[in-house]
Amino acid sequence: MFQGSMVALVTPMYEDGSLDEMSLRKLVEFHIEQGTDAIVAMGTTGESATLTEKEHCHVIRQIVETVAGRIPVIAGTGANSTTEAISLTRCAADAGADACLLVTPYYNKPTQEGLVLHYKAIAAAVDIPQILYNVPGRTACDMLPETVAKLKHVPNIVGIKDATGDLSVGQALIVLSDDSFAVYSGDDATSCELLLMGAKGSITVTGNVAAAKNHEMCKKALAGDVAGAKAIDAELQPLHNELFVQANPIPVKWAVCELGLIKKGIRLPMTWLTKDCEAVVKKAMNAAK
Repeated sequence: MFQGSMVALVTPMYEDGSLDEMSLRKLVEFHIEQGTDAIVAMGTTGESATLTEKEHCHVIRQIVETVAGRIPVIAGTGANSTTEAISLTRCAADAGADACLLVTPYYNKPTQEGLVLHYKAIAAAVDIPQILYNVPGRTACDMLPETVAKLKHVPNIVGIKDATGDLSVGQALIVLSDDSFAVYSGDDATSCELLLMGAKGSITVTGNVAAAKNHEMCKKALAGDVAGAKAIDAELQPLHNELFVQANPIPVKWAVCELGLIKKGIRLPMTWLTKDCEAVVKKAMNAAK
């Protein structure tokens, strides 16, 4: 099982949008030093939607090689084509990733039956631990808890990232969890609460900017230290909110650049954080120090 602060890593780029591999390796080392419990590569925050399949696989491989087994690497390999998702998942498995994170198919709006068949096909095709990922605010596809209940018995489906931000949904999923199936928060603003309810980790955007503090919050929550976890989370709440002042990963890439960890670079159609939002993100960063 994976647990703790699982950072949905930004993908460093130069101003022309090309990959900055040196900064990627340095960023991985930074997170290991700061106590990050796992790295999630090539998720939404990693700009997976605008990288080619070749680049996608290359970034996963670079992260796995840099981590060198020190912490788990979970690779985002979801797609709205089952065939493409299988290809990306196979690539991640070949690269040595410890697990894959598979977002629900976006845009084409499959039925719940379609979701079951989609995930079963990927699980059957590639023998690697797989985590479901539900983020209906981005995908226009909501995987219901009843559907998750049908999938949790697939041997290599080991959990779900719930990014609904709805704690009642999170609670329904936690009821389904057991020693072989975990729930992970995909919503920073409610992650502390979900952890205290029984989730096993937070797949976090905030952890890119406040790595050590987010790790400590997760550690305390998992240990049942309610007051300690909530006290740290209160300091992180401004970041949880303001890192979404524009679409993710626009604010978080600006913040990580501001920390001196990466250069200014993002790939179209995403654009750099606008000047009018810089002060509010900076204020949130200062609150989390």
